Amino acid sequence: MKNLIKPILTVLIVSGALLTSCKKDFLNTKPLTEVRSEDTWKNDNLSAAFVNEIYNGLGNGGFDEQELASLSDEAVFTHPGRNINIINEGTVGPSNIGWTNNTYEWGSMYNRIRTCNVALQNLVSAPINQSLKERLQGEAHFLRAYYYQQLVRYYGGIPLITKVYKLNEADYSAARNSYADCIKFITTDCDSAITLLTGKTMDVGRATVPAALALKSRVLLYAASDLHDIPTAKAKSAVISAYAHPELLGYISGDRTARWQAAKDAAKAVLDAAGTGYKLDLGSPASFNDAKNNYISIAMGGGSKAKFVDAAAASELIFARYFVAGKDEGGENVGLNNGPNGYHNWAGNTPVENLVSDYENIDGTKFDWSNPANKAAPYKNRDPRLYASILFDGADWKPRDKISGNVDPANQIQTGSYQVGSGTLAGLDTRQSSIENWNGSWTGYYMRKFIDVDPNVVDNNTKQFIPWPFFRYTEAVFNYAEACIELGQDAEARTWLNKIRFRAGMPALTESGDALRQRYRNERRVEMVYEEQRYHDARRWMIAPTTLGRKLVFITITGTLKPGQTAPSPYKHDETIYNYTYTPVIDNSIENRQWLDKMYFLPISLTEVNKNLKLIQNPGYN
Repeated sequence: MKNLIKPILTVLIVSGALLTSCKKDFLNTKPLTEVRSEDTWKNDNLSAAFVNEIYNGLGNGGFDEQELASLSDEAVFTHPGRNINIINEGTVGPSNIGWTNNTYEWGSMYNRIRTCNVALQNLVSAPINQSLKERLQGEAHFLRAYYYQQLVRYYGGIPLITKVYKLNEADYSAARNSYADCIKFITTDCDSAITLLTGKTMDVGRATVPAALALKSRVLLYAASDLHDIPTAKAKSAVISAYAHPELLGYISGDRTARWQAAKDAAKAVLDAAGTGYKLDLGSPASFNDAKNNYISIAMGGGSKAKFVDAAAASELIFARYFVAGKDEGGENVGLNNGPNGYHNWAGNTPVENLVSDYENIDGTKFDWSNPANKAAPYKNRDPRLYASILFDGADWKPRDKISGNVDPANQIQTGSYQVGSGTLAGLDTRQSSIENWNGSWTGYYMRKFIDVDPNVVDNNTKQFIPWPFFRYTEAVFNYAEACIELGQDAEARTWLNKIRFRAGMPALTESGDALRQRYRNERRVEMVYEEQRYHDARRWMIAPTTLGRKLVFITITGTLKPGQTAPSPYKHDETIYNYTYTPVIDNSIENRQWLDKMYFLPISLTEVNKNLKLIQNPGYN
């Protein structure tokens, strides 16, 4: 019996221990696959991971399939039915806001702002490494400022939320703050980021001191512009003049000269802090080939396997969205989304003639279709930036046989129709293409900027890791020059603008006054094309009625055999064999564009207004 009792007691003791253990595990409700919110801020890595996730609100930058360029006079979106035309035709309203990208959509931005607020609230007392804490706080201030900036430049004054709402709050509604208050809040956040990030070593793609300075520069430049100076805006727009709450749109009064001075000072701070940019130290215009390669290199962010892309162009980037192999986030498909259909691509955001005509001749004179020399050869002797940004009929491009077969040994863009014997051949990159006929350009052009120029990169089936430039050094140069012009400091403005002109292989500007202002605006247009600048510039300058409101102009190209000549097979662009005719054509079939002054600001969605009854709708949408 004694020998039996010992094993039995042992089993009972063990069983009791197991039961006790099981009871404790049962009572322990801590998830094994999740981290409790309060634990996040007790750990360096978890705190950093929380702030890292806030960057996802940046999305793909401007590299989504539908681009902001197609809501401006840069491009038209090829594929109908995506709700872009609702905006461009002026039928947008609170109950139908059309296409809106998540990088500025109301709800998406406020979700990101909330996560910034959560981080800032918890980091104050977080028991983590002090240097890391300061860095994360600086990043959160920058990101909150950036997301608020997105809302303000699309909607005007918006509710400034700094607290973290909880369940069962008495009131979740919030009124819109004045535009002036919003600008002050954003710039204060930028200043906080600058202070906290000073001296910190940051990985590429993260917020930095120059990035915060660049954001502040942009915000203050916009704040000084016509649209946000209410006396000026009222004089230019009956819709704004009749609006009952102009304080939501800009400054009702105050010293506008002081606002321009603040914009100038902020831009100069960027120039002083962010290096020297890329090739802005030339004493005369670069050669044509060098200038073209300069701009290909800038578009590539200095990164491409193409031998003529200069890695030093990465110095242009102040803050950028970088894409990582294996994540498949969508921003790596810019070539597929926008490349020629004759290469089995989708031709998404195609340049319009309205844009192409604004590239000057190489001698600095204005391109003019009424000029016989310009009309006869519109793609000769133009600003080198045209050739780095736009694909046109006859332009050299990638090896077509890597994707489309041996149908074009010349590897040239074909957007025209060409005489072949007694018949006509449709170009391989048209909507009558023998390769694909459903997704070609309507305009006669294709986007080249931001598409990897490496001939071994097949756009249709290869990811492209081109960084999206949220802020680049040249924007700060433009901001500085614009403020100088508005302050009457034309000589200083010309000095900085000609740095850009020389890099582009273009002659120096010599104008003063309004003539310089107009040259500057065109310079910014062609330099920053496809970088989400034009949409905002045309509005803040209040030139949208004569720019964004223009009807779309496409180009029609025909090639007629010269007497005694025989068509080459396969076809290739050859001016010794063909006479080419170029005809600009107004086309309203895709979008019948018009400008209504309510379009200076986006409507606030009726869904958001119903959620928050304190919201006041933007002018013209009531």
